[in-house]
Amino acid sequence: MKSNLYVIMPVKDSIETAEQAIRAIVSSGHTLTVFDDNSTAETAALLDQLASELKIGVVHVGQLIDHPSPNYRWVLITAQRECLETNRHLVVVESDVIVRPVTLDRLAAAVEPKVGMVAAVTHDAEGQVNFPYEYAKRIHADGVCMKRFSFCCTLLTNTFLRAYDFEQLNPEKNWYDVHISHMSVKLGFDNILQVTNSVLHKPHSSRPWKQLKYTNPLLYYWRKLTQHKDKI
Repeated sequence: MKSNLYVIMPVKDSIETAEQAIRAIVSSGHTLTVFDDNSTAETAALLDQLASELKIGVVHVGQLIDHPSPNYRWVLITAQRECLETNRHLVVVESDVIVRPVTLDRLAAAVEPKVGMVAAVTHDAEGQVNFPYEYAKRIHADGVCMKRFSFCCTLLTNTFLRAYDFEQLNPEKNWYDVHISHMSVKLGFDNILQVTNSVLHKPHSSRPWKQLKYTNPLLYYWRKLTQHKDKI
């Protein structure tokens, strides 16, 4: 198993897709820690079964803190501490992302002193670039520096983790990928999008209500505003 990466996957139900994502990482030869963010008891039990079978770590967030999902801030702070203590890079793979056998190794190979983040581009089942990297359809070479990244499949270098304390993340927000990628650039790092290093992305499998963004955007933004959902 590779030891210079700390690979994590936040999971919120959608166990069929999550299991595919978990098995893909294990098959690539990397260890994995799953953060179960207040999933159902059935999902939690299945994750424990996978932990026993595949020798992955599973952290049941709801057993450690009393806070409703999503708990991305707590997960990121916990993962950052682990990386700093063990001198590893952090890799976040979402539970709706299926990596290829070489995906994570290619992310790690791009690490240099000035690099803050490295991301794999996302594709759909037909091999077309999809959310959130649609703009990458216009890009044809790796090494492109970007300001805004998603955590779909992204490496955060140990150097960047030492430069920005995740304790500073706004606890009123739900998601932090945009903010953190902006901070990487603000601190003088490069964010590299690898457009020839693709992963299969099944957007929002764990939070189906977010599909409204594409099917009924008016209802999506009404829920976002009135129910204080999806705060970035």
